[in-house]
Amino acid sequence: MNDTTFDIGARLLAMRKSAGYSQRRLAERAGVPHAQISIIEQNKSSPSIATLRKILSGLNLTMGDFFEGERNTPEGPFFGKDDLLDLTSKLPSTGMSDSTGRMSFRQIGDARKHNLQILHETYEVGADTGENMIDHFSTEGGVVIQGAIEVTVGDEVRVLHEGESYLFDSRLPHRFKNVHDGPTIVISACTPPYL
Repeated sequence: MNDTTFDIGARLLAMRKSAGYSQRRLAERAGVPHAQISIIEQNKSSPSIATLRKILSGLNLTMGDFFEGERNTPEGPFFGKDDLLDLTSKLPSTGMSDSTGRMSFRQIGDARKHNLQILHETYEVGADTGENMIDHFSTEGGVVIQGAIEVTVGDEVRVLHEGESYLFDSRLPHRFKNVHDGPTIVISACTPPYL
């Protein structure tokens, strides 16, 4: 469920100012157009997950850091289903991907504290991380729990079904696309944390 009271633009503005960066400096660090920072901070456009992650990398923050101010993460070592930090529910559905399907990423515990991000990922029908491939300084792996997902890593493409998995250097450009006629669920891990 979306929390319509979460102001992505105001949060980005506050975090950018806290870091002491101008819009132009943050844009340079994140590798995005200067105008994009301004448009998002003014809430004139909703960022995609990939765009928000890219911008936050310029602040050396993860999406977990971005949304963490909204709640306290349980310490663990055990977590109930309601204890997972939802990294995507506050993003408008139009910013979720380049296609029509929604994606949901829920994080277990404090990823930065443990230098390990474990996610419960849900890709609805048609969900796609986008034609612009993602790359970041991490290693990531995952296992498909339900459905089927097309994973592109560099020049290699494979459809993974329930029980199949992946593991790769995240500096290689990559993309995830639900090719199943229903939701696809993946449990993944990434170190160091990226989302």
